[in-house]
Amino acid sequence: MKKSILTLAAFLLFAALVSAQSPKTFTTIKELPITSVKNQYRSGTCWDFATLGFLESEILRKSGKTYDLCEMFVVNKDYMDCATHYVRMHGYSQISEGGSCDDVIEEAMPAPGSLTGDSLANFKVFFPELEREVSSIVWGEGKPELNRFTTEEQAPLRKKEPKPGWQESVQALIDRYVGPCPDTFVYEGKTYTPKSFAESLGLNWDDYVSITSYTHHPFNEWFVIEAPYKWRLKPSYNIPIEQLMEVIDKALDAGYTVAWGGDVSGDFYRKESVAYLPEGVTPTQELRQQQWDNWTFTYDHVMLIFGKAVDEQGKPYYMVKNTWGTNYPYQGIWYMSRDYIALNTTYIFLNRNALPKM
Repeated sequence: MKKSILTLAAFLLFAALVSAQSPKTFTTIKELPITSVKNQYRSGTCWDFATLGFLESEILRKSGKTYDLCEMFVVNKDYMDCATHYVRMHGYSQISEGGSCDDVIEEAMPAPGSLTGDSLANFKVFFPELEREVSSIVWGEGKPELNRFTTEEQAPLRKKEPKPGWQESVQALIDRYVGPCPDTFVYEGKTYTPKSFAESLGLNWDDYVSITSYTHHPFNEWFVIEAPYKWRLKPSYNIPIEQLMEVIDKALDAGYTVAWGGDVSGDFYRKESVAYLPEGVTPTQELRQQQWDNWTFTYDHVMLIFGKAVDEQGKPYYMVKNTWGTNYPYQGIWYMSRDYIALNTTYIFLNRNALPKM
């Protein structure tokens, strides 16, 4: 009898543990076709992986063809652009692994496999070396540390004129770690340049726009979002949050996926792959602005919204393709509540043809 009780207790404990670890159950309402989940691994390139995933879904929508576009080609071109911007800004900019959806649209891309690092990219050695190289072009021995009592004129500045040929040294460093970009390559038996390959995809690069929602700039106007990873200074169109959510919903209903840039450092349950707001928190325009201004909410991740679902209680969620691999409860797919998206979106990026008439 005692043995039976102990066995039952052990079973109930096991069942409780399994139940606690079981993921939430969702019912799919709308699901658009996407390509496979990728893994950015140890690189701060979510902006790259997610936006190429978005473009792959755009190609699927238009042609039905499946592509696996080359992330490291974009990294190679984009980091060189970022270094150039940093030098032109005399060091008063940011050289970082991060970026935005606009960065990817600036570049054409070759077929996958033509550069190293297309999967499981590890930038732990590469990027610190790139930062040192680019910083030294402007600051020489090192950028001076300024504090709130020190003016720029008082600081021991060691700026120097960039030496001729610095671009070649930076490009060589990038090529060494992620691979040089090919002038031509063969894909499905045909020879392409990166530009001609991009043209063959059937996408109009002018079709893509960024939409945001803040009150420190007027609505219905364009402005550059003041975020460290938005160094390319491409503007976003500013609308009220209710309209932004309507844009997402109507785009999905019309068959368009949406690239999403926002915050996942708050109430984002990574192990469960589910994001929702704490009980009692209601997303409003005022709260969005407050959390943006006091840095509670930051821009730190990019993913792809491709569907709608509801949980066991009927609460609405978006289906989101992440870029951290498939070793998660939903094999790399994440569920983010509509309220979470409303509060924590920095911008969305989508085909302008998906925009509803407002």
